[in-house]
Amino acid sequence: MASNAKLNKDALLYHEFPTPGKISVVPTKKHSTQRDLALAYSPGVAAPCLEIEKNPHDAYKYTSKGNLVAVISNGTAVLGLGDIGALASKPVMEGKGLLFKIFADIDVFDIEIDEKDPEKFIQIVKGIAPTFGGINLEDIKAPEAFEIERRLKEELDIPLMHDDQHGTAIISAAGLLNACEIVGKKLSEIRIVVNGAGASAISCSRLYKKLGIKSDQIIMVDSKGVIRKDRLDLSEEKLEFATSIDVFELDDAIAGADMFLGLSKADVLTPEMLIKMAPNPIVFALANPNPEIDYNLAMNTRSDLLMATGRSDFPNQVNNVLGFPYIFRGALDVRATAINEEMKIAAVYALADLAKQAVPEHVNITYGEKHIAFGRDYIIPKPFDTRLIEVVPLAVAKAAMESGVAKEPIQDLEKYREQLAERLGGSGKWMKKLTNQAKQNPKRVVFAEADHLDVLKAAQIAYEEGISKPILLGRKDIILELMHEISFEVIAEDVLVLDPKSEEQKQRREKYANDYWIRRQRKGVKLYDAISLMLECNYFGAMMVVEGEADALISGYTRSYSSVIKPMMEVIGCQRDTKRISATNLMLTPKGPLFLSDTAVNVNPNAEELACIAKMTADTMSMFGIKPAIALLSYSNFGTSGHELSTKVAKAVKILHDNNPEIDVDGDIQADFALNQEMMKDHFPFSKLAGKKVNALIFPELSSANIAYKIMKELNDIESVGPILMGMDRAVHIVQLGARVDEMVNMTTIAVVDALVREKKNQEMKST
Repeated sequence: MASNAKLNKDALLYHEFPTPGKISVVPTKKHSTQRDLALAYSPGVAAPCLEIEKNPHDAYKYTSKGNLVAVISNGTAVLGLGDIGALASKPVMEGKGLLFKIFADIDVFDIEIDEKDPEKFIQIVKGIAPTFGGINLEDIKAPEAFEIERRLKEELDIPLMHDDQHGTAIISAAGLLNACEIVGKKLSEIRIVVNGAGASAISCSRLYKKLGIKSDQIIMVDSKGVIRKDRLDLSEEKLEFATSIDVFELDDAIAGADMFLGLSKADVLTPEMLIKMAPNPIVFALANPNPEIDYNLAMNTRSDLLMATGRSDFPNQVNNVLGFPYIFRGALDVRATAINEEMKIAAVYALADLAKQAVPEHVNITYGEKHIAFGRDYIIPKPFDTRLIEVVPLAVAKAAMESGVAKEPIQDLEKYREQLAERLGGSGKWMKKLTNQAKQNPKRVVFAEADHLDVLKAAQIAYEEGISKPILLGRKDIILELMHEISFEVIAEDVLVLDPKSEEQKQRREKYANDYWIRRQRKGVKLYDAISLMLECNYFGAMMVVEGEADALISGYTRSYSSVIKPMMEVIGCQRDTKRISATNLMLTPKGPLFLSDTAVNVNPNAEELACIAKMTADTMSMFGIKPAIALLSYSNFGTSGHELSTKVAKAVKILHDNNPEIDVDGDIQADFALNQEMMKDHFPFSKLAGKKVNALIFPELSSANIAYKIMKELNDIESVGPILMGMDRAVHIVQLGARVDEMVNMTTIAVVDALVREKKNQEMKST
């Protein structure tokens, strides 16, 4: 995969283009007319200003304060980089802001303060605090971090948390609760060795004590050895965990320990030390990027070991993103004056309990697992478990109300849960879920036009991301030259570069031609024609998929959609139970994924064909783990027009209701009613879509579908994935002429997921 130098180069390009940085400010109100501007600024803005002057709490009513968090750092302890200064920490703080937004829909201003003096830093933060609904302190070195957080919590009346301390503490505590349950040990009886004595280690140890672990059960080790009472170099925080036990080094302390918590550096826990631990030891080796002991080495050393790390490529990742977005979400939603211990503990138990519940299939699919279940390899939820947004903020909000720090308690908690679920519409998060699914088992994908730079870049990204193993078709000399130009470094067996016209592909080409001729000889194809067609990348690539030498194919960058479909239909054809193919576009909107069909294939489908398109769309959505709620669109609502354009839609709906009653589908209906739940429920309560969030729109003909998705894409800056071909017998997908690199990468991800689902279905059919 990519070297460090290549990764660094890509990271710099990612941060610079197309716009420098990772977050921006987006207006939430209309601003197109003079009246809009008069309301937004002078003179209209005076009215809310005066209201806030009379009642400061009205700032939550008239401004964005209630959903705005400050991510604040002085850059003195940036993870893995140390004291790099305030300005250099800005990319990290912007990244934190991005996570707040995509996981919990919280807006963020990142603020880097060039001040190391704790007292001055505190005064600066206090001075800007009125702007925000909450403050997330980040990457501030210990011991100053303890005093800064303590003072600000005392002197401010908004939720504030130093995530480096409490985030790791909350997530690891949830893991510890479940780990103890699995190995059959009581919290009140286990002995813990903590290696590291920084902000995270101190906070973890304090939280563990609140869960029932006694101080004398914890031995803490820093760079100078065991923290003992006879040492003269201890801070107030370290003194809290000083011991009189006759141990001096990690090697002494670890003997007989039930748990090792590492918040230090790589490779400090040796196999010999691990062997000394008690039966069924628990090891949380959380140093990043490399843990205190390599995961595979540790598991090979102790068969009875339960282990967690900070890495995503091993089980039980202790990832702060499980905590901070959702904790602040709950705190903001009740206007909490603080994030107190009760709220943190509520988050701990919410996370621990969620891991014990049956895991939804979409989580299994995302992480490429057959059946994720509570046990040694699953003690805390996965970051892309969509239930987190419902469970953790709700628990935190309830704790805030019960502990008396909520200024605006929530009256209807079930309605609040529904509102939380609605916040999951972020497009990037949904595409990331599919990417994770593809990365679990990357498939061989043919890129039929790889001698074009943008196609090759897409293949490179898909390869380096671990999404696919590319097969690059085109002129080999050009492909190799371009690969060198863009530093596309590969492992030879992972990537094939093939020129269908070359002499070295003659034998393969002749075999494909003969097989194709046998399939098509009664449809007017001569062997000579077949041999000639195999010189073309699209025919050659499609035959690779048919012959099982590739799992999927991507094409269309240099040709019209219709000209690429022709070879795909001739070589691959429709699925056995499908009479025709169709196309859908996945629009990644702020409110969630929305499928639009048919956007590329069927010009003017009749009622039966419309019903088929809707059914294929439902199947495609289910493939991606989305429960369909489908509206068949028209310019009329449920028979208000007798025109053939609307009557064919109504007929298609009847076919679906008769043959596929399990699908939530209805029409004919106008687009605004379909997308507005309140309007639908008020005017058409009889509809199968009443009270449901519609996530697929079927258009009466191609022109309206194609026009609609392109308008949405360009005017609203909505990411579009597709058109996604439906009804093909293999995972073949066609991008639009001149597609962007990111669009082709997304389509590659779709192709791999498509291939994975087909593979799983085939395996299930064989087993039955």
